[in-house]
Amino acid sequence: MPARRRAWPGVLLLAGALALGGELVLRYRDAQLQLARLEAAAGLVSPERRPARAQPKERLDEETQSAEAVVRELTLPWGSLIGTLEQAATREVAILQLQPDAHQRVLKLTAEARNQAAMFEYLRRLGAAKALGEAHLVSHQVQRDDPRRPIQFSVQATMKGTR
Repeated sequence: MPARRRAWPGVLLLAGALALGGELVLRYRDAQLQLARLEAAAGLVSPERRPARAQPKERLDEETQSAEAVVRELTLPWGSLIGTLEQAATREVAILQLQPDAHQRVLKLTAEARNQAAMFEYLRRLGAAKALGEAHLVSHQVQRDDPRRPIQFSVQATMKGTR
């Protein structure tokens, strides 16, 4: 029977190899993370980085015009406009639709009057308002399907003080 050798030097060598292997795996992982960080940082300052896609000038112009239109609408003197309409109001006239156009400085409104005299009185009152000028009757129509026969009419007036 052959003599048995001692196992502890082999076990000790195996444990050392496993510890060294574990240390190398940890260092490799840290090196990979550091490399990823450096590549990300280099990508931020790299001259080879793709520039943001440029918008066509026409599209930028359209967006600018759209934004300017919104600003014009928001900066309309709404308080003055509503106050003017309230001052011109009578019991015989009801406003159905209000369409301010800030770009052309025009106010278009559709209303309904009980009769022709009430319609002309309202038009006169709008024309005399300080915030409005040049109030014109654009169209009118008797509502024949209504037994009271009201007159639906449209007015256009220039808005003063809106630039």
